Amino acid sequence: MKAIALAAIAFASPAAADVVSASSNGLEVRETVTLDAAPKDAFAAFGRIGTWWSGEHSYSGNAANLSLELTPGGCFCERLPNGGGVQHMRVAYVDPGKRLVLTGPLGPLLYLATTGVMDVTFEPVGSGTRLVIDYRAAGFFNGGADKMAPAVDGVLGGQAKRLQAALASKR
Repeated sequence: MKAIALAAIAFASPAAADVVSASSNGLEVRETVTLDAAPKDAFAAFGRIGTWWSGEHSYSGNAANLSLELTPGGCFCERLPNGGGVQHMRVAYVDPGKRLVLTGPLGPLLYLATTGVMDVTFEPVGSGTRLVIDYRAAGFFNGGADKMAPAVDGVLGGQAKRLQAALASKR
């Protein structure tokens, strides 16, 4: 019964997505969801990125090829079927159950002269966790970062909702 109530709370708290700022050469988006897990468990689940990230937003088309090493210098990487791979981001800061900072350009930003910082915080809220993902990217954006910001926001918002759903189904 408790699991059903917690799942209802998680789904009653939809993801809050926001383009915080955007200009021709930079963007900041923020995703906020309430997860049905304690911060340490939410942090561990975030690290199992291949189990909740959408394969539609990967180079291989298969999220099972994604991995995230939750250690400084760790890689958010993807194996490609031909033996190749992609380094999406590098882990720069780890405070287990509290905060994770990754650096690098996501998705198609890899091919532009851009860099990014993803600051992920895990805040206790009741018996769950408020997950906040702030992603900032800057550099050369062909066509302008302000035009790309809504798409980046949509993709990251979708991923946050997928993690929320994955944790709600565990209870």
